[in-house]
Amino acid sequence: MVEDEERLAAALRRGLQAEGFAVDIAGDGQDGLEMARHGGYDAMILDVMLPRLSGYRVVRQLRAERHWLPVLMLSAKDGEYDQADGLDCGADDYLTKPFSYVVLLARLRALLRRGSRERPVVLAHGDVELDPAERRVLVGGSEVALTAREFALLEYLIRHPGQVVSKTELLDHVWDAALETAPNAVEVYVGYLRRKIGRERLETVRGAGYRLAALPTS
Repeated sequence: MVEDEERLAAALRRGLQAEGFAVDIAGDGQDGLEMARHGGYDAMILDVMLPRLSGYRVVRQLRAERHWLPVLMLSAKDGEYDQADGLDCGADDYLTKPFSYVVLLARLRALLRRGSRERPVVLAHGDVELDPAERRVLVGGSEVALTAREFALLEYLIRHPGQVVSKTELLDHVWDAALETAPNAVEVYVGYLRRKIGRERLETVRGAGYRLAALPTS
């Protein structure tokens, strides 16, 4: 557990130990990062506002090092964008303070059931790389500027590598269902995206939909 509020950390450790967990505590982000790297832990409870390194920086560094320790962020930062930032940085779950101890325990157990699995912060398919947190896209090593809609379209495709994604599925997940959308919106934005990332990287599967092709990295 990485938590600089000593009373909260001590109370949580007592509660978790009563449930059979072994708990170590770090009081700042730098110590927490080092413990996560080398401690062989099953999960991390991580505050966001920490001395030395923020929780966001800790989890981003772990994921950059391809360390897939399950992370539950615990923070008083309760805005929807704060929660989105935590998850985009690579955390597996986010719980706001004040919180229910019963809920925290249930979420921790859920993380442990899922275990450590690869969850890269930067998504990659062939020579296309997409960073959801930084809103950046690299194609063949060069940065490409995308609009918000183009970015969302590419993100959905890259999260379904090798799959044929139908127009209906793209409309459901990339466009706002509450707004009226022109029937040809998908074709229009696929065209925009092709011009920016290269036509050969976005295939049309006739009668079925679209598929992101993987060109080899240089």
